[in-house]
Amino acid sequence: MRTSEKTSQDGRAPARPGLSGPASRKLPVPPRERKPALAALAVLLILGGALATTLLVMRSGDRVSAVQITQQVGAGQRIPLSALREVQIADTGVDYVPWRFKDQVATTYAAVTLLPGTLLTQRMTATTTDQVGPAKAKVGLSLKAGQMPADLKSGDVVQVIYVPAAGRGSGSAQQKVLATAARVDGVGGRSGGLVTIIVDTSIAPTIAQYASSGEIALITLPGVK
Repeated sequence: MRTSEKTSQDGRAPARPGLSGPASRKLPVPPRERKPALAALAVLLILGGALATTLLVMRSGDRVSAVQITQQVGAGQRIPLSALREVQIADTGVDYVPWRFKDQVATTYAAVTLLPGTLLTQRMTATTTDQVGPAKAKVGLSLKAGQMPADLKSGDVVQVIYVPAAGRGSGSAQQKVLATAARVDGVGGRSGGLVTIIVDTSIAPTIAQYASSGEIALITLPGVK
């Protein structure tokens, strides 16, 4: 008796019952575990970040009126109202002087040299000053070109030099320093030749006497504030 195996039309043997291909032999996948605690923490972090961003944006929008200096005010000088202006700044917590106190600021003195653009704080002002105290005096000078620096301005510190006029002697030995560090309180006049300086009361009469005869010269001390 002869037996024969039938083949399929494509030449391959038919699959045997009970056998399966590689695709049907995959390992079972365990069900994914859910962790509700981690999910809740992620949600809280997202909400917290959004809240912090919102607070920062709202905080940056807070503006306050502050006092800004518009012209240089030397240390010890009274702060003039004309040197103040109102500016709007972000509320950063720094103790800038509010604009509503501008009139009170105009009755105080600069504790340090104030430069244009400075935002004023309480520590920059003082109610009293030793620059114009009982031992100090203001002396007015009328100077010509060559007797003062061209860029002299209020707040500068200068040396006051006695320069004898022609006929009163010759040689540099006659010249002398009357004040080693005088503060310029103001500069005015069409050519800037009218200068007010603050000096010790002990030397003020001598400076005024020499100034009346045109024998005073000023030298700035840029390194002194």
